[in-house]
Amino acid sequence: MDFLQYIPHRPPFLFVDRVLEESDDTIKTEKKIDPKEPFFEGHYPEKPIMPGVLIFEAIFQAGAIMMGKRIANEGRIPVLTRVNNIKLKHAVHPGDTLQVEVTLKDLVSTAAYMTGKASVNGKTAVSLEFSAMLVEETK
Repeated sequence: MDFLQYIPHRPPFLFVDRVLEESDDTIKTEKKIDPKEPFFEGHYPEKPIMPGVLIFEAIFQAGAIMMGKRIANEGRIPVLTRVNNIKLKHAVHPGDTLQVEVTLKDLVSTAAYMTGKASVNGKTAVSLEFSAMLVEETK
């Protein structure tokens, strides 16, 4: 998990298991959705689905990894600044493997403008646009 050096997130709030592929402007990650996640107990107990905001978070974390690798982030952490054009298309269920792809559209100083997509078995669950910037860590 060498990608952990690029983001501050840690379990139980880590939604990336591994980085599958990277280029200068894209990253692909994967997260196996554990049926024992505590949020499934309360998020539709009879028919559990992963909360959309946690799917978004998996996308944001993939983007943060890409930012950390592209911009020297010593002493700075990635912070979400905007989310647009969210489309929820398909539910994510316990046991699914979430595949995330983030594309960098523009980089201005320490601000990154990206698009993201999360899918299961090739079927898009969520697509969105977002931006984030690196800010000084506060102790």
